[in-house]
Amino acid sequence: MAGIIDDATMENVCILAKLSLTEEEKVKAAAEMQKMLDYVEKLDELDTRNVEPLSHIFGDRNVFREDVVTNGDNSVSMLANAPKSKENQYQVPKTIG
Repeated sequence: MAGIIDDATMENVCILAKLSLTEEEKVKAAAEMQKMLDYVEKLDELDTRNVEPLSHIFGDRNVFREDVVTNGDNSVSMLANAPKSKENQYQVPKTIG
C-alpha cells in the first residue's frame, strides 16, 4: 500500500494549495488522494524492463522542410506597386510632427 495520507500531510497540502477545507472535506480529500496513490503504486507492478522510453506517441521525426528561399529578392517588383518610393523604400506620408 502507498504511503498513508495523514492529517499532517493533508494540512501541508492545504497550505501549499492555499485551500481552506473543513474537517469533513479534508477527510474526503485525503481518501481521494489515497485512491490516487494506490493506483500509482499499482502501476509499479508492471514489468517495463524491455519497453523503450518515449518522448512522443508518434514515430515521426522532423517533418519540417528545409528553410530555403525560393522567391529571391523581389524588391524591384514590389516597389513597382507602391504609390511612391524613394531610395528603394516605400515612401509614406509623415505621421509624426
